[in-house]
Amino acid sequence: MLLLLAAACVVALVLLLYMVSPLISPKPLKLPGAHVVVTGGSSGIGKCVAIECYKQGAFITLIARNESKLLQTKKEIEKYSVNDKQVVLCISVDVSKDYGHVENVLKQAQEKLGPVDMLINCAGTAITGKFEDLEVSCFERLMAVNYLGSVYPSYAVIATMKERRMGRIVFVSSQAGQLGLFGYTAYSPTKFALRGFAEALQMEVKPYNIYVTVAYPPDTDTPGFAEESKTKPLETKLISETSSVCQAEQVARVLVKDAIQGNFNSFMGSDGYMLSILTSGMSPVTSITEALQQVVCMGIFRIIGLFYLGSFDSIVRRCMIQREKSENTDKTK
Repeated sequence: MLLLLAAACVVALVLLLYMVSPLISPKPLKLPGAHVVVTGGSSGIGKCVAIECYKQGAFITLIARNESKLLQTKKEIEKYSVNDKQVVLCISVDVSKDYGHVENVLKQAQEKLGPVDMLINCAGTAITGKFEDLEVSCFERLMAVNYLGSVYPSYAVIATMKERRMGRIVFVSSQAGQLGLFGYTAYSPTKFALRGFAEALQMEVKPYNIYVTVAYPPDTDTPGFAEESKTKPLETKLISETSSVCQAEQVARVLVKDAIQGNFNSFMGSDGYMLSILTSGMSPVTSITEALQQVVCMGIFRIIGLFYLGSFDSIVRRCMIQREKSENTDKTK
């Protein structure tokens, strides 16, 4: 009897999801001829995202602080043109400092290349270290760059997107924006904040046919990651060894594909899939399949996740014991 009741509930859920699926499945965005803005576009994931969009016929506005790197990246991107009409526009600006300046440069970009069809917020930075070893200014800087550096460009384009009843906005978070890890007390909160912002924004703009995507890339082989690795505590390095390092090109392909489809979550690999299920919470879904996977897999993935957390705690304890032994040895000399 209980089995029949459970089966009936599953069938009812599937039917319900089928009925509402037309309301939650957006039409794919067509990139040929579209205007795509990429912040943090001079290197790393941002650069690869711009190349991927350009390969599919988009017009690109690259935004970053370093003008010389922007111009060099522009030349690299232009090698992948699919027609003579495509344009790569470069704008040097810090998207985290002065909203008025950000608004002005995006207005100029839209006057030259047309309304923004897709905004990809890749600008970001990372600082690692134990909480008490970090300067308070680190927390302020990361919140400005990683959070406000995505809020400002989004605010500058949202009104036009709503008027046109179309658009995509992408936020590049991190797997450290899905779970807090040792050494990321300054970085993780800024990436968690993007998730909350994205969920609230999606609820506001969905009636206007605008879809938000949050990308959660794992450790990715970029110049920023190389710089970040120089200051990682031992615990953070050992925890990071439990997952593989992805290539920026891989992340970019998945991110662009998910953004085009209007998927709220964008992730890489088996670890990324498990984390997306575990942290789905009340996040939007864009397909019946996604919803069913979350319902079915949540329990078993929580069990697996507990093993991961246990191993991370074990790493931290071992490092603490080794450090204390080393300090005691030094004192006795």
